[in-house]
Amino acid sequence: MIVIIDYGMGNVGSVKNAVEALGFDAMVSADKDVVARATHLILPGVGAFGDGIQNLRARGLDALLAREVIEKKKPILGLCLGMQMFATSGEEGGRHEGLGWIKGVVRRLRVDESVYKIPHVGWNDVIPGSNARLFKGVKRPIFYFVHSYHLVPDDQSVVVAQAEYGEKFVAAIECQNIFGLQFHPEKSQLEGLKVLENFLNI
Repeated sequence: MIVIIDYGMGNVGSVKNAVEALGFDAMVSADKDVVARATHLILPGVGAFGDGIQNLRARGLDALLAREVIEKKKPILGLCLGMQMFATSGEEGGRHEGLGWIKGVVRRLRVDESVYKIPHVGWNDVIPGSNARLFKGVKRPIFYFVHSYHLVPDDQSVVVAQAEYGEKFVAAIECQNIFGLQFHPEKSQLEGLKVLENFLNI
């Protein structure tokens, strides 16, 4: 069973639809008993880093996810803000402590804003690494982004895909059972569904 974590932020409905379109059973929940039965977890997210972390902690989901992901090693996929919250900290609206699973910081895109509009919204090429499990079978790696901030990990070995918008930034990470995408696979048509399917088959 796939559980999409509901913490009051994120497009959980469209993520659920995408998972079910691939033939998998999906539930949207923050209930610890439901999460404990999951085979795979998805942490979506739209909005600000500080609000996201606050919502997770207010619901006790930070401790619950740490038990399921760090201790039990369940696969988790963070989408956009969901991935960013895996970091040590985020700089959006002041400095906020993240979940700390991926050492690094989430900072604003540093681009010439007279040329590159912030937030970065729209389709963008992604360059995956040759061993990226999430991108197996993806023929045209072009995905849909909506973001102003991006993850800068301390350890570059977790980076499995990059994109460029005025500067290079991390488009995807893989670290053991922890996976993350800066783009929205549920909004990225067939190639986005293929990336989701790859995760769900891990």
